[in-house]
Amino acid sequence: MAIKIRSRFHAGQPRSPAELAGVAAVLSWKLAIEAIKRMRQADYDIDIGRPYFDFICEFVVFLAQSADRIAFRDLTADDRVAFTTALAKKLAEMVEENSDRLLGAAPPGETARHFLDLFNRRGADYAEFGYGEDGPDFGFKRYFAACLREGLPEKDKLWAVDQAMDIEAPEALKTLEKTLAGLFHPAT
Repeated sequence: MAIKIRSRFHAGQPRSPAELAGVAAVLSWKLAIEAIKRMRQADYDIDIGRPYFDFICEFVVFLAQSADRIAFRDLTADDRVAFTTALAKKLAEMVEENSDRLLGAAPPGETARHFLDLFNRRGADYAEFGYGEDGPDFGFKRYFAACLREGLPEKDKLWAVDQAMDIEAPEALKTLEKTLAGLFHPAT
């Protein structure tokens, strides 16, 4: 299924890193939802509740870390920091807004803090791997797959790594790269 998202703004004033991050956050959320749909159609047991929540969080963290690497290639250092900070905050807000539906009632701010903690922990781990012009290296994708695998039931763990590395990551990254290229380098 194709995901529609704005990848270009109308000609005019340049957009702030926070505005660009807002688009990237919405896209990341939509890509995570599409990935979970494909995984469930492939008979992976990702039930509503904690497993669904954990999958979404891991997936959007992976995409946010990827977006940060793309920003490293395309933005100034200051704009990259502003973009990645705004992206993490916006994703945390989205997780918080959807936590009732995914987990039930939680104290205000708890799921946002959980997400930001996960983002920061995973960021240190993803920093060990490369992400170049051709996308993430094997280790980057393998780490992502291993993180997703942990939240799945035992029966699904064997094949989850292949699904995440060979199908979910490439599909999502193709869309993310294309969208960020349009946002970071608008046609003049």
